[in-house]
Amino acid sequence: MCGIVGIASRDCVPERGFLKLASDAIAHRGPDDAGEWWSDDSRVGLAHRRLAIVDLSSAGHQPMRDPLGGTTIVFNGEIYNFLDLQRQLAELGHTFRSHSDTEVILAAYRQWGVECLARLNGMFAFAIYDEARQRLFLARDRAGEKPLFYAVRNGALVFASELKALMETPAFPRRIDPEALDLYLAIGYVPGENCILQDARKLPAAHALLFDLGAGSARCWRYWQLPDPPTAQTAGASDQDLLQSFETLLEDAVRRQMQADVPVGVLLSGGVDSSLITAMAVRASSQVNTFTVGFSDFANYDESPHARLIARHFGTRHLELKADHIEPELLARLARQYDEPMLDSSMLPTFLVSQLVRQHCTVALGGDGGDELFGGYIHHGRLLWTQERFGRLPTSLRRAAASLARVVLPTGFRGRNWLQSLACDFNRSLPLIAAYFDGKERQQLMQGSAPRPWPLVAESVWRARIPAVEDLLQRVTRLEFATYMADDILVKVDRASMLNSLEVRAPLLDHRMIEFAFGQVPSRLKATPHEKKILLKRLATKVLPPEFDRQRKQGFSIPLAAWLKAGPWRSYFRDVLLDQRCMFDRKSVAQLFLGQDRGRHNQERLFGLVQFELWRREYGATL
Repeated sequence: MCGIVGIASRDCVPERGFLKLASDAIAHRGPDDAGEWWSDDSRVGLAHRRLAIVDLSSAGHQPMRDPLGGTTIVFNGEIYNFLDLQRQLAELGHTFRSHSDTEVILAAYRQWGVECLARLNGMFAFAIYDEARQRLFLARDRAGEKPLFYAVRNGALVFASELKALMETPAFPRRIDPEALDLYLAIGYVPGENCILQDARKLPAAHALLFDLGAGSARCWRYWQLPDPPTAQTAGASDQDLLQSFETLLEDAVRRQMQADVPVGVLLSGGVDSSLITAMAVRASSQVNTFTVGFSDFANYDESPHARLIARHFGTRHLELKADHIEPELLARLARQYDEPMLDSSMLPTFLVSQLVRQHCTVALGGDGGDELFGGYIHHGRLLWTQERFGRLPTSLRRAAASLARVVLPTGFRGRNWLQSLACDFNRSLPLIAAYFDGKERQQLMQGSAPRPWPLVAESVWRARIPAVEDLLQRVTRLEFATYMADDILVKVDRASMLNSLEVRAPLLDHRMIEFAFGQVPSRLKATPHEKKILLKRLATKVLPPEFDRQRKQGFSIPLAAWLKAGPWRSYFRDVLLDQRCMFDRKSVAQLFLGQDRGRHNQERLFGLVQFELWRREYGATL
């Protein structure tokens, strides 16, 4: 795991100093080594920060040059099948001087060009400068585990693992994109290629980009997509065959992802996903390290007894870590790290977990992806239930009920979003049940500090991303895989772990597993109105101890509502949001606090506003 930065320009780059500043801004991503390279004509500069995982020797130093191919690479991530590719490439005549997966990517590009992406199994973001073709090749992994920001301005492309590094480029505008902010206020993150700052973009997951130095222009394309859903005609495998395929895939993914030249552990929460990964890990290694983290100031969220059961059953070397009390001042540090603000308070325990686990290992396996791939969220069952109960009612009646809920029920009232969802056409669309602020609320929040009329784009952007598939569960899980998982969950894990120089891997996001889940597993083996993760729980019945609670669903959360009743968290939130410098309308903010005091559920909304305001002040961003 590393950090990468670079520039490619139509013209000579007159000032090189910014590249080191940009690299220094993401030094936490790679504390073990640093490197910088410039082309002879000073039109391309690449910089790298290394967290040494595979081949710890100087042979793994980056930027790495392939003199035969005339290419230079900076790479962030891991290629889990690099040994297989290395053998295949050796048979084709390639020679290797290191045991690094980075060198294998260079050889794969020399052999297959941009089509090498189809052969890579891993999480990655990389840039390859091809001197002969005078082009820069950027690519990001299929699920979006590794980040990549970029900007094209005045015939030059700059890129970096984190947005804060791009801000080090000369005269980079720190202007907030109103449409991105509208998306953030509506859904809690900035999705896809959108970026919170104008002139910047994110390379979306499963996309690649070619920048032509001669023309000074870029071309972006999708190189991989989810398979078509299984149908009655294509789904020929029996339930038992699918269970066996799932077990085989998971075992192989875990085995591959445990390869490293540094200590590796498993983040064991005691839930289904991490417990299954632990079960597969002990098949791959005679000694497995597992970690569970408890938080001293909210024992009701403690999962250590469940994790202890799994650790005892499989005989792992288990360590239970205890986190200190969480102070609100930590929010400012996370606001700086997260580049774009994020409305997800679980970033706090995620950061603390990473901080503690890093004291014992450099690589950790986690269970990300299980909910999106296999129907694990509570709302999956609720959506199916709502469709079953109300989908056949007249549309006019359902829309009237939804409209009444929007007008009569206040923000934060439990069930308000679900009642509004009744207006949805469940056969073609999806309700925006995870909305934080509706259009009217967003306009009120921004009155007085933003251009009028406020651009209400979130709903249309979100609707445009809904997959055109008939099956409701396929529709929602495909959408969440491409948006919520990629732009919330994986961003949260990447920034929190990399701030602590910890690499977190996700075996459930092996692209073969993704293709299996979306292309072969029917929805009836994922979720029903009353059951979740059906296929995973069947494997749990087979390989986990009989006393394991397969029905338990505990999110990684904190008691934010309790903290906001009084004390330091309440004071901190009020100090930030009611300050004269705050961008948000203070009357609207005061109403959110009042609603929270009356028992409504506004804690995450307030958290999101605080995080945005702290981020804006940290980076001096303005509308």
